[in-house]
Amino acid sequence: MSHKGSPPSQSSYKPDFRADITSGFMVFLIALPLCLGIAMASGFPPVAGILTAVVGGLIATFLGSAQLTIKGPAAGLIVIALGAVQELGNGDMATGYRQALATIFIAGVIQMALALVRAGKFGAFFPAAVVHGMLAAIGVIIISKQAHVLMGVAPQAKEPLHLLAEIPHSLATMNPAIFGIGALSLLLLFGLPLVPKVRKVPAPLLVLLTAVPLGVWIGLDHTHAVSLLGDSYEVGPKYLVQLPGNLLQAITFPDFSAVTSGTSIKYIVMFTLVGSIESLLSAKAVDMLDPQRRHSDLDKDLLATGVGNTIAGLIGGLPMISEIVRSSANINNGAQSRWSNFFHGVFLLVFVALMPGLLQMIPLAALSAMLIYTGVRLASPREFVKTFRIGPEQLLIFTTTLLVTLATDLLVGVASGVVLKIILHLVNGAPVRNLFRAEIEQEKHGQAVIVRVHGAAVFTNYLGLEKKLTEIDAAIQRVVLDLDNTRLIDHTTVEKLHHLVEDWQRAGRELVLQGLDEHRRFSKHHLAARRKALASQT
Repeated sequence: MSHKGSPPSQSSYKPDFRADITSGFMVFLIALPLCLGIAMASGFPPVAGILTAVVGGLIATFLGSAQLTIKGPAAGLIVIALGAVQELGNGDMATGYRQALATIFIAGVIQMALALVRAGKFGAFFPAAVVHGMLAAIGVIIISKQAHVLMGVAPQAKEPLHLLAEIPHSLATMNPAIFGIGALSLLLLFGLPLVPKVRKVPAPLLVLLTAVPLGVWIGLDHTHAVSLLGDSYEVGPKYLVQLPGNLLQAITFPDFSAVTSGTSIKYIVMFTLVGSIESLLSAKAVDMLDPQRRHSDLDKDLLATGVGNTIAGLIGGLPMISEIVRSSANINNGAQSRWSNFFHGVFLLVFVALMPGLLQMIPLAALSAMLIYTGVRLASPREFVKTFRIGPEQLLIFTTTLLVTLATDLLVGVASGVVLKIILHLVNGAPVRNLFRAEIEQEKHGQAVIVRVHGAAVFTNYLGLEKKLTEIDAAIQRVVLDLDNTRLIDHTTVEKLHHLVEDWQRAGRELVLQGLDEHRRFSKHHLAARRKALASQT
């Protein structure tokens, strides 16, 4: 049943090909260097990132419902991909790469299965502080690895904390010629947004237009020594992107021989879990940025991601997700429909197929600068401040997830954040019996429905509450959610209910939250968790 004021359907807009081609081209300019850099940082051949973006543009575009998302490789999966290559290969990167492809393929199959059983909603299970802590850890790991590449130094350490500790040594022994390219690239990336007249120029494009001529001037295409400040430093093709002669040579098939090993299973779980969460969160974020307020079907988006990953895994590509940075650029450049993602894939395919020689002129230091810039954005100090303002307990969860991930791995880090949040819920009065199943009553009063929640409304039982609300007859225009009898409402639930109220409003219905007057906020933030003192409960 339709209602006045409901969100527009996905098919109610005709594509504006001129706008979508223009936006697709602008996104292509941003995606090209990022795809190469993400692939190399992941231990994959550089062209693997391009293959994934092409699959995401030409195939996944038409399987999902998201209109403005760009699908391709993401910095958030670098840590997992590199870990898979290193652990599965046990020193043999070529073998590790092919066996990692097998885990990506299986993860894609699982994502398709999850989509078919409509598991897209489970992206809501993970608390925001845990997800942001995980992303911040990924940002730190990217910086710890790429800082050495930017300086033209091969570090001895392998683990993130040790790599960070080795940065001063690399700084003292850097190759000034390579570092000069990387430092200038960083300056452009961080400085361009501060200059109003040129901030609309894609920063990665400006970096390439600067770094490539510098590489040619230094003579990176052949091995030789350069003298700087009285010392001699070797430069050569090892500091440039290396690509196969043609695109067909880049296709690599997976090796399934170790797919049942414990290591493979660990990375299948990580690719599935982290990739799905990132993709679903990105798709939801892009929906909020869409000027036409279209809503994506998250299960269809997960299905498209799964299909894309199975194909990428079969031909030698990286894992793909709905990527937020390129999607935001897509919207900012005036994209109107999913065709912009398609055209971005077409431009990548044509460029790599017809002009691979130009790509091999890109200095690795420039790509490292782009990845460091991405890492800084993921682990920005602003994220710590933003999290603390929501509540001190959120910062504790965020920091715990971050530090445990750096010390161990992503899976353990995410698990530690989730477990800590559950412990904090118990400490703050959430009844054990309500952790995973909220007590919900429903009654009808005239043309309205009242839904009462008892015990606790927290991230672990939110899906049951959301299901109860969505099951209410669409003909009911007003629903009152009474939270007076809850001891605890966590930040995740407050945030999701806030978005749910907005969604209902756009659909021409009213969802009213009441019973919060006696709950104390954990901070002044409007989305902070709330707790009700036992003495005041009825």
